[in-house]
Amino acid sequence: MTFPELERLAHRLADVAAAATLPQFRKDIAVDNKASGGFDPVTEADRAAEAAIRQTIETAYPEHGIVGEEFGDSRGGGHYEWVIDPIDGTRSFMSGVPLWTTIIGLRIDGVPRLGLVDQPYIGERFWGWGDSAWFADRWGATKPIRTRSCPALSQATLMTTSPSLMRTAEEYERYRRVEQVVRLFRYGADAYAYCLLASGHIDLVVEANLKPYDIVALVPIIEAAGGTITSWSGGSVNEGGNVVAAGDPALHGEVLAMLGPSEAKEA
Repeated sequence: MTFPELERLAHRLADVAAAATLPQFRKDIAVDNKASGGFDPVTEADRAAEAAIRQTIETAYPEHGIVGEEFGDSRGGGHYEWVIDPIDGTRSFMSGVPLWTTIIGLRIDGVPRLGLVDQPYIGERFWGWGDSAWFADRWGATKPIRTRSCPALSQATLMTTSPSLMRTAEEYERYRRVEQVVRLFRYGADAYAYCLLASGHIDLVVEANLKPYDIVALVPIIEAAGGTITSWSGGSVNEGGNVVAAGDPALHGEVLAMLGPSEAKEA
C-alpha cells in the first residue's frame, strides 16, 4: 500500500466519524461514566463513531489491526495498525465546546507513520506523514503547515488539557516549573492543542498519563510540521504516558531539562 492510499482512507474514516458525531453534538444526549472512581465520560456518539470507523477499515482492509478507545484491540500488533479515538475531548463534546476532535493514527510495524485530526463542527482537519503536514478549512482550502521558532521559553505559549490530569503532586510540580516561566498558558483543547502547535500558533504542549489513542496520530503530524514530540525523559510516546511537544527543537530540550527526573525513576 502507498501512503497516498492510506491517507485517502484516513480522510474517509474522518468523514464517517463526522456523520456519527455531528448529529449528536449540542443535543441532549445521555452520558455514561466509564470510571470506577472519578469521571471518565462516554456518549453514544463516541461509540457510534468508533463503530463506523472500524466497519470502514474492516471492509476496506480486513487484515489491518485496530486499537480504539471504546472497543479495545482487534488484530493488534500487525504490519498496519490503526489507533483511533472517535471523540477526543468528550468533556468538551458534552459541554457544547467545539474543541473535541476525532483522532486517526496509523502505526506501520509499530511506528507512528500517519496521523489525521478532524474537528468537523468548525470544519478543520489536520494531517501529516513523512515530511508533509497539511491543514484544510471549512471552505475547502488546503495549505501546508509548519511549526514556528521560539527564541526563549519566556516568550512561549503553552497548552495542556488540564493540570488536574497530573496524577501525582510530583508530576504537577514538574509541570508547574514550565508553566511559571512561559509568557502565556491555556487549558482545555485536548488534541486540538497539538494541531495548533503544528500550525505555528502555539509553542508547547505538556501533558501526562495519555493513552496510545490520545497521541499516536499526533506524532506524524507534529514531526512532519517540523516539531519534536517525546516523553518527559526524551523517549518515545508510542504507548502514551507523559508527553512534551515543542515547535522549536531548542525549546524542547530546555523544557525536558526542566521536567526533571527520568520516567525510569518515576516507576
